[in-house]
Amino acid sequence: MTEITHRGVRAAGRRVHIAEAGRGPLVLLLHGFPETSYSWRSQLTALAEAGYHAVAPDMRGYGRTERPADVGEYTIHHLVGDVVALIGALGADQAVVAGHDWGAQVAWHTALMRPDLVRGVVGLSIPYRPRPGLPPLPAMRRAYGDRFYMLWFQQPCIADRELTRDVSGSLRRLFAGTSGTAPAFEVVVPEGGGFLDLYPADAELPEWLTEDDLTVYAREFTETGFTGGLNWYRNLGANWELTAPLNRAKVTVPALYIAGDHDFVIRGLDHERLDSELRRAVPELRETRLLPGCGHWTQQERPAEVSAALINFIQSLRPTSTTKEVHP
Repeated sequence: MTEITHRGVRAAGRRVHIAEAGRGPLVLLLHGFPETSYSWRSQLTALAEAGYHAVAPDMRGYGRTERPADVGEYTIHHLVGDVVALIGALGADQAVVAGHDWGAQVAWHTALMRPDLVRGVVGLSIPYRPRPGLPPLPAMRRAYGDRFYMLWFQQPCIADRELTRDVSGSLRRLFAGTSGTAPAFEVVVPEGGGFLDLYPADAELPEWLTEDDLTVYAREFTETGFTGGLNWYRNLGANWELTAPLNRAKVTVPALYIAGDHDFVIRGLDHERLDSELRRAVPELRETRLLPGCGHWTQQERPAEVSAALINFIQSLRPTSTTKEVHP
């Protein structure tokens, strides 16, 4: 079986921890919240065996990558900058960039801001949506009230402390509570409760996540806490301000979107309308693929299907003169 190796690289002066496998054209795999590079374990080996250099970094604020203390260092510009710097640090001219959850937001925006560096982009769970006309936080408050979970995350230390009281238990509830087999849940924190009260306290791990997998995640977040990841949410307002020049901008590189049809992110959306809106914003979208019975943790819940879709998409891309074979 193909081996996944780990190392630290310097990218734009910061230490980034990466998991990698294989040799060939570069494919970057960006995780979301609350995950690490470990979430791409199945895709790393599958892509390597298909002839690619697959690299999954611990994103800024996570795992063994640097975790700046300043909340203002987690804007979309910083996160895209990390991807751009990593492509250069790995010796590549271009990469296919895939991301899940918050990683999808970074992947879409990397393709948007630096299409010269992105051969193709894949978004998992989170579709690309052009910059809204109104600031996001007031819009969320009007739609859901002050206790919407993303607004709850804006409060310093509150969610951070709640999640770290029992790291393993918190992760168990989050993974199980938003998987494809979980019942629908509210996105508003109940009065007198906390964020974790959105999910059953006695949840059993879904079949796709073992106790050993949970131990890997728990070990990382016990060491780092959750503040780094929560700081991404705490820049939603700043990101809206910073992306004003990108108002109505479209993603112009070849793209693929994959999501579970039970993912809370697209729950209640008309799937034909979702595809139509994506195609208007992403003219080179090749496919909107919805996985039946799959929840939020796309690449972990359906590893073989996601790996096959990634490989087929990458193989469909036209090689360019700037595509290098990159060796770890």
